[in-house]
Amino acid sequence: MKSKIATTCLLAAALYLPIAGYAADGDSDRSSPKNFVKDSIITTKVKTELAEEKMSSLVHIKVDTDAKGQVSLSGTAANQAAIDRAVVIARNVKGVVSVQNDIKVKADQ
Repeated sequence: MKSKIATTCLLAAALYLPIAGYAADGDSDRSSPKNFVKDSIITTKVKTELAEEKMSSLVHIKVDTDAKGQVSLSGTAANQAAIDRAVVIARNVKGVVSVQNDIKVKADQ
């Protein structure tokens, strides 16, 4: 009788293990709606701030945010001053932890 109860408990624990593991990893990726919305809000705020700057070269900058609040900027700008301004704008947005700058200077903008 004791071995039957022990076996049942062991089997139940083994079946719940994958569920517990999934719940622990739920916030670490973008599949969670909460994280995706948070990332989208940060991306939208950065894009809005860039648009409000009214510099034509900032239009060609792409913004992406990962689940940890890290913003990646890519694309092209007319000069280094525009690139530097875009990085400063992104860093000042609430929720941004770090900014990765992959913007290139393209003189014909």
